[in-house]
Amino acid sequence: MMNDITFSQPYFFWLLIIVPAYIAWYVWKQKSMQASLKISTLKGFENAPVSKKVYLRHLLFAFRVLSIALLITVLARPQSSNSFRKEITEGIDIMMAIDISSSMLAEDFKPNRLEAAKDVAADFIKGRSDDRIGLVIYAAESFTQCPLTTDHNVLQNLFKDIKMGLLDDGTAIGMGLATAVHRIKDSDAKSKVIILLTDGENNKGEIAPMTAAEIAKTFGVRVYTIGVGTNGMAPFPMQTVFGKQYQQVEVKIDEELLQGIADMTDAKYFRATDKQKLDEIYKEIDLLEKTRNEVQEYTKHKEEYWWFAAFAGLFLLLEIFLRSTVFRNLP
Repeated sequence: MMNDITFSQPYFFWLLIIVPAYIAWYVWKQKSMQASLKISTLKGFENAPVSKKVYLRHLLFAFRVLSIALLITVLARPQSSNSFRKEITEGIDIMMAIDISSSMLAEDFKPNRLEAAKDVAADFIKGRSDDRIGLVIYAAESFTQCPLTTDHNVLQNLFKDIKMGLLDDGTAIGMGLATAVHRIKDSDAKSKVIILLTDGENNKGEIAPMTAAEIAKTFGVRVYTIGVGTNGMAPFPMQTVFGKQYQQVEVKIDEELLQGIADMTDAKYFRATDKQKLDEIYKEIDLLEKTRNEVQEYTKHKEEYWWFAAFAGLFLLLEIFLRSTVFRNLP
């Protein structure tokens, strides 16, 4: 709720130019308005006290100037505004399904694919304050790390705990997708989205990826798929008796499968070859799946001119009263 003073006809304030012109005229006129008397000497008046009325008589002019300024303000029609702003936010439910198989430790992304995916996803979450977001992790099996929630601080903390080794190694894309669908299918949100990220081919799990995609389509869930990995070979760390050694491993992503999942659910497939590209992909998804905001604003105006009119009348009456009594001119 807001209370503001606005002016319906502010162009009347141009009349205020009268005020400085009137003041200039008053100062110039003072000399000619003083009476004069010729005498032979002023010696007898040297110690005569100066009456305060000599200075206070200018109050009459000040009251008149204030009256003029306030009357011009009345013409500008001051109004108070009572505004009520109602915002309706329709959030989107988003499940993020992230591959945590051992291949996600490849260092074609810095510091590696998994950490890069976590960092970019965390930034994505920060920009979706009105949405419920959940997290599924998968390797040879799948697990719900966090159900749909608006408590993004909790979600961010759970993201930090993701690491390779939490689940048996492998890549069960169908299981990861099916778990995410199960978590989001009963949502009442008009927009339901899954972001599925993987760096390999489906080689584990009891549910085929396209079967999970068909289930997602049945429940009106869009599945954005992201293939993570550079083109060609990627450096993969290997622990040996001599410490960490790197082996060049071929990057194998089933892009045809990921494209098929996205097409079936009316979404899009993206390929991220580095962290910057992955960040751009999340920004594009952010634009594609915008939260709907509806704003209704009601404004009620109330005329407030009478305050200014009352003070203008008061100053005018004060001038008339003082001019007729305290500062009355003798004939």
